[in-house]
Amino acid sequence: MHTSSQPSPIRTAGPDEFRSALSQLAAGVALVTANDPEDGEDAGMTATSFLSVSLEPPLVLVSVREDSRMDDVLTRAETWAVSLLAEEQRTAASRFAMKGRLSDRLLFADTPHRRGEHSGALLIEGALATVECRTEQRVTAGDHVLVIGRVLEARVQQPGAKPLLYFRGDYRRLA
Repeated sequence: MHTSSQPSPIRTAGPDEFRSALSQLAAGVALVTANDPEDGEDAGMTATSFLSVSLEPPLVLVSVREDSRMDDVLTRAETWAVSLLAEEQRTAASRFAMKGRLSDRLLFADTPHRRGEHSGALLIEGALATVECRTEQRVTAGDHVLVIGRVLEARVQQPGAKPLLYFRGDYRRLA
């Protein structure tokens, strides 16, 4: 009997297989924003990979594609914000999810917002809740960076409103 000192290759799911399986998981939709200290411009990104990490201390996590505009901005900006979108904010979610868009400035001009007191980042009016954060840690994970933030302030804006969800590749509403 021959035994090999080489471990057998581990099978990895392909991108289509992986995407199809995870599309079965409903996720809340958030708009992550930051003010770029380099040029003073505001940047925004739609995210479905945003979650609570810890209650003590209050920590959250957002997953950002490595080498994206938002990754670059969050590398430079110490603080950032997240607006948890309500079901009627589908248009804003779609606009900030577009690849290759020219300017976030134009998108923000059409999206009611205010500047966060603790982060200096834009908070979307009409969102279910807003969270302002300071980066605690960045972890490279495959082709993404997990940005862990300490929550500086969290506010519920619309306690009775319904969330915007992302499920099976499209935005959805709760029934």
